[in-house]
Amino acid sequence: MTADMSSPLWLFGDQLGPHFHSTDEHRDRDVLLIESARVFRRRRFHRQKLHLVVSGMRHLAEELGDRATYLRTETYREGLEQFGRPVVVFEPTSHAAEKFTETLVQEGLVEDVLPTPMFALSRADFAEWAGNRHQFRMETFYRDQRRRFEILMSGDEPVEGKWNLDEENREPPPKKQLTLGVDPPWWPSEDSIDEQVREDIDAMELDTVGSDGQRLFAVTADEAHKALDHFVSYRLQDFGKYEDAVMTEDWTMAHSLLSVPLNLGLLHPLDAAVAAEDAWRSGDASLASVEGFIRQILGWREYVWHLYWHFGPEYVDNNKLDAHEPLPTWLTELDGDTPIAKCLSETVNGVRDRGWVHHIPRLMILGNFALQRGYDPKALTEWFATAFVDGFAWVMPVNVIGMSQHADGGLIATKPYASGGAYLNRMTDYCGGCEYNPKKRLGADACPFTAGYWAFVHRHRDRLAQNHRTARQVSSMNRLPDLDQVLEQEAHREVF
Repeated sequence: MTADMSSPLWLFGDQLGPHFHSTDEHRDRDVLLIESARVFRRRRFHRQKLHLVVSGMRHLAEELGDRATYLRTETYREGLEQFGRPVVVFEPTSHAAEKFTETLVQEGLVEDVLPTPMFALSRADFAEWAGNRHQFRMETFYRDQRRRFEILMSGDEPVEGKWNLDEENREPPPKKQLTLGVDPPWWPSEDSIDEQVREDIDAMELDTVGSDGQRLFAVTADEAHKALDHFVSYRLQDFGKYEDAVMTEDWTMAHSLLSVPLNLGLLHPLDAAVAAEDAWRSGDASLASVEGFIRQILGWREYVWHLYWHFGPEYVDNNKLDAHEPLPTWLTELDGDTPIAKCLSETVNGVRDRGWVHHIPRLMILGNFALQRGYDPKALTEWFATAFVDGFAWVMPVNVIGMSQHADGGLIATKPYASGGAYLNRMTDYCGGCEYNPKKRLGADACPFTAGYWAFVHRHRDRLAQNHRTARQVSSMNRLPDLDQVLEQEAHREVF
């Protein structure tokens, strides 16, 4: 069934930008938005995540005025039946939503499913690019994205002759500073809609995690572009150099904070990439910072989206490292009862207080610790998807199953992202104020990351010995004079 151009658009809560509803093709369509109570109760979402999604939907309804019909119902189906007209939808952002939409098409409630405009590359174009590949590397994809969309290109070659400037973007945090010292991010101002959202969520008495708090992220297209413009003008120049660094007193560092508006569909990735490229071409930002930012937006984010669909729903069942430990309550409850290790407590409390920490605390603190302790990767993926304000079903499988936990056995990453305390001591300022010593693997003050790293290497020594990128670590482990004591210590460590 194909809909005519007057059929109403039904937009999900992560399809809120003008590229969904106000292009030449769609600007004359009525828009339906449905707030489903059952969706909110289905999982234990972060309290602030629910606020952002509902606030974004209600702000869009106000912006569209008479074009919009806004319904608060128990289920989506109830809302569609109450609306009483067949609708058109864009490709949804999860396997479950896609299956549900297919059912609605069969029932006649949905007339047509349109390709999503949320990403630069279409799903059809990715399928053609992927072909019969059995192993995927982001660098190859990223370079093809740059060529396809002519971003940071000089003819057929990358500007200044290099595709990848990662080596310039790995500086540790500056010493003798509490913060990075860059301009603060652009912050939104709450309004009467936010006030009502907060009251309504409280009244629903949902089982959520995390703290309520002032809205920190853009929920309208106008806000998203203000945040982007501010980042490009005042923060992009400092982004690249310190993008992998972490500071206790500076949770934003020079990051853009655009993941929420991007994942709510408010900001198109090409708009962000072009704005960054323009800053370099005008001399306002270094190529290393601009390339690092574009790599995240046009490279990794798009890559994660497309592999979510390419690998299918079974991908989250991958558990090649045979990790089955349940998630600890200090992680699942976010109730402040955090571990003693400063890096862990600061990171978990950051998730509790705002539902967001940047990619290094996610990968090298939370993910690294979970990898070492053998936490169940599927449960961890679900936790990341619900506890982070920018987490959605499509975002986390490749990030967690593939990148963080190496549970897919190497489809995404060539080696596990496991490290000891030395890495954290170099790239963060946490170790100086921690009662654990990153240089020690044995004793009451042994760093759980340092000791845990060697326990991890020992547990997977056969697999790691066969990987040219990790074989040397196995050899180093075999030379540790106190290995048996370290393994015994970690087997009985109770504080975590």
